[in-house]
Amino acid sequence: MSDNKSGFEIRADLLSQAQGIIELNIEREINAVHAHNENNPNDKQPLPVTKVTAADIIATARELNAFVIER
Repeated sequence: MSDNKSGFEIRADLLSQAQGIIELNIEREINAVHAHNENNPNDKQPLPVTKVTAADIIATARELNAFVIER
């Protein structure tokens, strides 16, 4: 089996990785607020409301691609 990926497959992988990075960062933010609120009941912070857009995912994928093609 060939290890070569088509441009489409590479872009799909980058989009998937970008989405994963964004979602993990949001999860970390939420966990940090939960931890803060548990340890500081008199200084509770609201949970962040974050909307992930296709544009956000594409921008992150482009950052990843820029790193990949860097010489």
